[in-house]
Amino acid sequence: MPSLQVITLGCSKNTVDTEHLLYQVQGSYEIVPEGEARPVDVLLVNTCGFIGDAKEQSIQVILEAAQRKKEGEVGRLLVFGCLSQRYPSELPDLIPEVDGWFGARELEPLIEALGCKPDVSQAHRRVRTDGRHPYAFLKISEGCNRRCSYCAIPFIRGAHRSVPMEVLEKEARELAAQGVRELVIIAQDTTYYGLDVYGKRCLAQLLRRLSAVEGIEWLRIHYSYPADFPEDVLEEMAANPKVCRYMDIPLQHVSDVVLDKMHRGVDGAWTRELIRRMRERVPGVVLRTTLIVGHPGEGAAEFKELMDFVADARFQRMGAFTYSEEEGTFDADHFPDKVRPSVKKQRLNKLMELQRGISLAYNQSRIGTCVRVLVDDVNDGILVCRSEFESPEVDGEILVKCPSSAADTPESLIGQFLQVRITAADEYDLMAEVI
Repeated sequence: MPSLQVITLGCSKNTVDTEHLLYQVQGSYEIVPEGEARPVDVLLVNTCGFIGDAKEQSIQVILEAAQRKKEGEVGRLLVFGCLSQRYPSELPDLIPEVDGWFGARELEPLIEALGCKPDVSQAHRRVRTDGRHPYAFLKISEGCNRRCSYCAIPFIRGAHRSVPMEVLEKEARELAAQGVRELVIIAQDTTYYGLDVYGKRCLAQLLRRLSAVEGIEWLRIHYSYPADFPEDVLEEMAANPKVCRYMDIPLQHVSDVVLDKMHRGVDGAWTRELIRRMRERVPGVVLRTTLIVGHPGEGAAEFKELMDFVADARFQRMGAFTYSEEEGTFDADHFPDKVRPSVKKQRLNKLMELQRGISLAYNQSRIGTCVRVLVDDVNDGILVCRSEFESPEVDGEILVKCPSSAADTPESLIGQFLQVRITAADEYDLMAEVI
C-alpha cells in the first residue's frame, strides 16, 4: 500500500477534520503517524490561516515539505485547510511544488484526489491521531454566522452548519468504544448550535443526548459566544453531573467602545451580568476567557477598563493575544491598525502579569481539597491528570505520584478516574496524592 502522512496545524477543529479524512482513506493507504521521520508517497498539510503567526507557520511547514519533495522523501504533496481556502489563487504561484490545493470546505474533492470515494454514511467515524489520551474533541458545527469586525473565519469556513444530533451521537459512541471518557465540545460558536437545522438553539438538548452515551463521563463546552447565550445550558450544567462545571467563553473585551467596533453584539454591562448569572446559577463553575489587546478602538482608557474588569472578574483561566489586522475583514477596510506593536506587547504583558497572580491565588486556594481526576498520561512515573476544572491542551495539569500498587504498570491507569488530594500549586499546575 502507498504511505500517507498528515501534518495538522492550527486548532483542534483541524485535528477533527484530519481524523475524519483518515477514516475515509485508510483502506487505501498505510497511515504514517505525524512526526515519524520517513519517506512517504503522499504528504498532506492541513493548514491554519486565521492570524498572521498561524499563516507564517503554515507557509514555513509547506516550504519544508516542498524541500523534502525535491530531495525525494515525498512523492505527492497536497495542501488543504484554512490557508488554501483563504488564498486559492495566490498560493499555487507562490509554491509550485505543491501538487494540489484544497480548501477547508473541500474535504470530499481531496478524498477523491487521493483515489478514494467519499462515503457520507461514515461521516461520524474517525481515525484518532492520538489514541493514547482518554479525551477527544467533538466538532458539533462548521462555519460561523457572526460578523466580528476583526475575524476572517466566516469567509474562510463559510456559514454556520450544525451537525445533526444523531450523527454526533453515533460519533460519540464510536469514540467511547475506543476508550474516550471525555468529549470536548467545539465549534466556531457552540451556543449557535441547532438554529439552522432545528430552528432553535439546541446545545442543552445535545448535551443531554451525549451524556446518555455509555462510557462518556465528562462533557466540556468550549468557544461559547456571549450574545444571546442560551440559559438552558447553565441549567443543564448545574443539574447534569456529566457536564463539567467549566465554560470557555471568549469575551475579547469589556469596553463599550471596543465591543461596538468589534461588532460583538454585547456591551460591557451585558458581559458583567452574564458572568454574574453563570456563577450564580452554576456554583463553583470555572470560567475561561480569551481577550484581545491593541484593537484599533482601544486607547489607554479602554485598556484600563479591561484591566479593572479582569481584576474584578477573576477568571480562573484566561488567555490573551495582540490584535492582528487581517485582510478582508471589516476592521482592515475601516479601522487602520493604529496601535504600535510595542504598545500592544506592553499591554499584553501587563494583562497577563495580572492574570498570573489571579491564577496562582486560585490554584493555591485548592490546596487541601479533594477532587476527582482523569488520568491523561504517564511521564516518568508521574500521572498527568485533570479534574473537571482543567481542559486538555490549554489549561494546567494535576500531577500525581503513581500509587505503589500500580508502580510496575502505570500506563494501565490512563483513562481511569482517581480521587486525589491537592498538596501544592503554582500559577499553572497542581500537585496531588491519591487518597
